[in-house]
Amino acid sequence: MSVNISITRDQSPEAQVVEQGTTGLDLFGNDRSIVAMAVNGTTVDLATLVHDGDQISPILMTSDEGLAIVRHSAAHVTAQALQQIFPEAKLGIGPPIVDGFYYDFQTSPLSPDDLKAIEKKMQAIIKERQRFVRRAVSDQEALDEEAGEPFKLELIHDKGSASSDDGSSVEVGKGELTMYDNVRRNGEVAWTDLCRGPHVPHTGYINAVALTKTSSAYWRGDQRNQQLQRVYGTAWATRDDLKAYQHRMEEAAKRDHRKLGAELDLFSFHEQVGSGLPLFHPKGGVIKRVMEDYVRTRHIDEGFLYVGTPHIAKEELFYTSGHLPYYADVMFPPLDDDGQAYRLKAMNCPMHNLIYSSRGRSYRELPLRLFEFGTVYRNEKSGVVQGLTRVRSITQDDSHSYCTPDQAPDEVRHLLRFVLSLLHDFGLTDVALELSTRDEVGKKKDKFIGSDEQWEAATKILAEIAAESGLTVVDDPGGAAYYGPKISIQAKDAIGRTWQMSTIQYDFNQPERFGLEYVAPDGSHRQPVMIHSAKFGSIERFMGVLIEHYAGAFPVWLAPVQVVGIPVAASFNDYLAEVLDKLKAAGVRTELDASDDRMQKKIRNAQKQKIPFMLIAGETDAEAGSVSFRFRNGSQRNGVPIDEAVAFVRDWAQSRRNDDPKAEADGE
Repeated sequence: MSVNISITRDQSPEAQVVEQGTTGLDLFGNDRSIVAMAVNGTTVDLATLVHDGDQISPILMTSDEGLAIVRHSAAHVTAQALQQIFPEAKLGIGPPIVDGFYYDFQTSPLSPDDLKAIEKKMQAIIKERQRFVRRAVSDQEALDEEAGEPFKLELIHDKGSASSDDGSSVEVGKGELTMYDNVRRNGEVAWTDLCRGPHVPHTGYINAVALTKTSSAYWRGDQRNQQLQRVYGTAWATRDDLKAYQHRMEEAAKRDHRKLGAELDLFSFHEQVGSGLPLFHPKGGVIKRVMEDYVRTRHIDEGFLYVGTPHIAKEELFYTSGHLPYYADVMFPPLDDDGQAYRLKAMNCPMHNLIYSSRGRSYRELPLRLFEFGTVYRNEKSGVVQGLTRVRSITQDDSHSYCTPDQAPDEVRHLLRFVLSLLHDFGLTDVALELSTRDEVGKKKDKFIGSDEQWEAATKILAEIAAESGLTVVDDPGGAAYYGPKISIQAKDAIGRTWQMSTIQYDFNQPERFGLEYVAPDGSHRQPVMIHSAKFGSIERFMGVLIEHYAGAFPVWLAPVQVVGIPVAASFNDYLAEVLDKLKAAGVRTELDASDDRMQKKIRNAQKQKIPFMLIAGETDAEAGSVSFRFRNGSQRNGVPIDEAVAFVRDWAQSRRNDDPKAEADGE
């Protein structure tokens, strides 16, 4: 007896007739590039039976979904290997993540030697080509089989639901619980885990895997729960892909903004201030000021009006805006003033709405564009705070455009052009757009407010403008703010990592909640549209990204110190000081190294500080009224007349060039 199926490859469906009892392994098992399949839109193991009328698409190992499946399977192999070495270890969860996976365990702290031993055991499991075999089990069977795994039992019992090892839940008694057995060729079950799957057919599909590090992690991410050991790893389709990833990680470690921030004396964190609250040192303060000066001028040039608002407000303001209770988890607890609750602001928009509503507005004033550097405060969990890229005090170049509905599309276009030009000026030119919309199905839809018509109209505007840009547009269903859809700009840095940067958000909620109005040409009172935009996103995060993008070697216009004077001997200190004074008068940031160090050490120190220009002077230069340039890349120009040297450095400092100065730049 046969069944009819349709297999889609490269977007082209192909009808096939196969025998009843056929599985995906029968269809694709000879092609090791295929790790799973989608049957009628649902991803399943290749061991799954196909039925009459099924629509089937193979899932390639090199696809994002395919790599996630490989990494999920690698997480299982990690857990199996660890429990073979440490039988007392108890299992937590083990999901795939971006570029890798992790698995949590209750076990003693793991050393680097332990990781090597686990990795060696993993390779033995992979060579055995153990099959991943899925079994449906009843609730009681799951409880019985996981009797020795307290965290798995908690997942099964908790709130009437069971979670798979990727943290997703299945309602007990309503959904199907499944176990996965790792089965050797002789039929022996080597290891078992509660899991939803899917997995690769057998462990031999895991071609390139490596463990990367361990850390502590609270069970289910809750600091009130037990602390576990988390083992991180990565897995790729090929060994070459793995080596390329490891090279990127080595480069990323060199560029880590936390490491460079300390080495370059830019910023620090102090336990007496608190986690996620950065202290900017003088050199970091220079970068921050240059960024602020740039973006303040750009906003004014783009028609924005600079405003300022306080750091706290009465709690009722955030109920009016709708942020409470939606953002309660990230807002700091209320401050009490004789029974009046105040909140540290987590966003600037409610106060901008009060500025708009402070007097009547005419359609002739619109679009009205308000902007400020507003520091907001988010009560991020200590476990997710990370250097400058995830902080608790966030300085936003936050703007809000109030416009008529007819003006909204052009205002979004205006903001998008503004954002893209800003990123370009800072050297971030490889960008794509992410369109975040509401989740249209299920319970998640309840977290979004507003009518279907409002969401449809706003989403259509953003989608059309994103498409017009000619940039790659990635859909992000469910990622919208609760009050409206948004466009996020995704920028790649110098080593190919993607960062979410600027945002443009459409808001039809707050104008209604604040009763915002304008007088239309016919004299009627109408509600404006409000469009949020943060060009940097936050100054702190943007600076962290720039540090890593440039590996601390900032373009001249951003460099905290643009020129260091290095005399060949102390007798030439005064001569170089006069040259530096001329540069200072031209707006150039300079330092004179008048220390007792030898000249070569001074040069090394300047190179470590990644200063763009080193001006060196000795007897020959002093007699000729010249200086010698040494550039950051090691090239050199000798005997440059002082006025020419000053003009050369001034022109670089005043430009927004993001390439590096070198001797060849002046024709040598």
